[in-house]
Order: sequence, then structure tokens, then C-alpha cells
Amino acid sequence: MNLASRLGLTGHQFWLSALMGVILWFVAAMMLRFLGPLGIYDGLARALLYAAIIPGTVPFMILFKKVAGLGRQQVALGASVGTAAAILCDGVALAWYPQLYGPTVALHAGAGGTILWGGGVGLVIAFFMNKAD
Repeated sequence: MNLASRLGLTGHQFWLSALMGVILWFVAAMMLRFLGPLGIYDGLARALLYAAIIPGTVPFMILFKKVAGLGRQQVALGASVGTAAAILCDGVALAWYPQLYGPTVALHAGAGGTILWGGGVGLVIAFFMNKAD
């Protein structure tokens, strides 16, 4: 059995989805590293950040679908692969390289939570984008 018959993605689509997940995670981590010390996790700013992630994720999901070469019925599956890769990176970073997110535990926690929220939002959007042929 090959990857396409087991998973519904070609090997190329699988690895591009994983790579896109890692790239999007890293871009988010760098943005949060910059924004964290500005107070983005404090009070109402956190709620606004989480709310902004919802519409802000839509263009990334459209780009994700295009770059990974996903068909209409493969968007949720490809996004699941990308999200898995991203949360694996987030887990490694939080455990061994937390300074990536900033100098304090509060910044580590804020960034980790925000990235997990973004991953969940991306999956929900992907499920809505997924269409049967």
C-alpha cells in the first residue's frame, strides 16, 4: 500500500502539507515573539488576538491548499497533516527551546496557547473548505 491509498494524499502532497505546517508555525512563532512583549496576551488584547486569528487564518488556508496542491476533497486532510507538524514543532520548542517565544514563562505560555488556538482555527476552516467532488 502506498501513501495515497492509505491516506488519500500523494507523498508529494503529504510532505508539502507537513512543510507548510512547519513554515506557518515558524512564522507565527516569530510574530508572537515580537508581539508578546508588547502585551498581546494581557486582558482584552488576548481576546482581540484570538478573534483576529479567525479571519487572519483564511488566506493562509487558501495558500496552504494551493501550495500543497490539494484537491477540494483533500483540504481537511492536508491541513490535519500540516497542523500535526506544527504542533509537534510547538511541543519541541516549548519543551527544549522556550526562549524562541521570549524570555519569560508567561510569554512561552501565551505563545504556545495562541499557536494551539491558531492550529484549531485552521482545522475548522479547512473542514469548511473541504468539498466533495
